[in-house]
Amino acid sequence: MIYPWHLYLMAFIYFFAGLFHFIKPEIYLRIMPRYLPNHSLLVALSGLAEIILGVGLCFPKTKNLAIYGVILMLIIFLLVHFYMLSSEKAGAGLPQWILIIRIPLQFGLMYWAWFYLRY
Repeated sequence: MIYPWHLYLMAFIYFFAGLFHFIKPEIYLRIMPRYLPNHSLLVALSGLAEIILGVGLCFPKTKNLAIYGVILMLIIFLLVHFYMLSSEKAGAGLPQWILIIRIPLQFGLMYWAWFYLRY
């Protein structure tokens, strides 16, 4: 089945974001909440999850499961977004307004994924 181009765009974004966890892990390590253990492992696992889910979005047998996985992953990633608001250091030097906008953006990304359950 051929899906709309924007589903493939979403799949590419997650796949590429996942690869970036391995190319530049220091970016993700810097924003990991201190209360979470083993930051290196969590960065690698989240990158692997994004890669697998991105690929899974492209195939009829795995698309819906991948969509639910993306939504769950984005909910979990809210921990990082709220943590980044907790201090200037945790915010990785990003302006406060960008950190705030990222939270509703997560919900927009969840809706974008949920939208494809009907295909």
